[in-house]
Amino acid sequence: MKVAIITMRPKIANKKANLETMKNHIEKTKADMYIFGELTICGYNAKDEMRDIAETINGPTVKFVKDLAKKHNCYIVFGMPLKDSTVRGIINNSSILIHPSEKVDFYNKWFLPTVGPFEEKIFFDEGEELTLCDTKFGKIGLIVCYDIFFPELCKAYALMGADIIICLSATPSVTRKYFETLIPARAIENTVFFIYVNLVGTQENMVFWGGSEIRDPLSNQILKAPYFKESVKVCEIDLKQIEFARANRPVLRDIKSEIYNDLYNLSRTHKLDTKK
Repeated sequence: MKVAIITMRPKIANKKANLETMKNHIEKTKADMYIFGELTICGYNAKDEMRDIAETINGPTVKFVKDLAKKHNCYIVFGMPLKDSTVRGIINNSSILIHPSEKVDFYNKWFLPTVGPFEEKIFFDEGEELTLCDTKFGKIGLIVCYDIFFPELCKAYALMGADIIICLSATPSVTRKYFETLIPARAIENTVFFIYVNLVGTQENMVFWGGSEIRDPLSNQILKAPYFKESVKVCEIDLKQIEFARANRPVLRDIKSEIYNDLYNLSRTHKLDTKK
């Protein structure tokens, strides 16, 4: 399976220009799957304009990318603000996976950072479901940026049968060291291929560092994009490596399911100790 990771500098709130850039990258590079970063179609700091940019899953943006996937017989993964299909006025920060058959899978980001320069809960609703995408190459789980800090999501995907987890991101340089610590951890603790695709460039007070990468199921880095520079990087991944990795690091076999019940109870009942 040939994967292209595109570290892109999207134009803020310029959907048309960003879609054309995506199209150009796809037309110039041969791959089975093309992966772009978080909120690719509008940039991360579109803020209040996000409400006007957001579309439904049947809107013109998804249709445009579906046509590309069909024409080039490929899978395309990208980020966009997605309108809720049921409740008017609600939008999500979403990862979209489009199949060459024009089937569409989407995942709504669960964990929305709202601290310091991050204001996602002002604009987005929290996701509540996991999306396991069944492709001709294998099963793929989708997460977005801050979700990587919550290992339960990736563990759930692995137990659901994921071979690959794709994390779309828009993280600035001040958090680079955290992400570069967590990426190999999520690969090895779940024995999956982990694909991380970040934005690059300056948007208002944020400088996105790029550095997209792919890790194999034993956390070896098999592809790394440059820092602070737009790039397209392509590599082959062999899903047969997963069986070897799980024989050598049988973490999924050795899971203790009771710990998740304990974790649920702890998260529901934990309180600060007020005793002195």
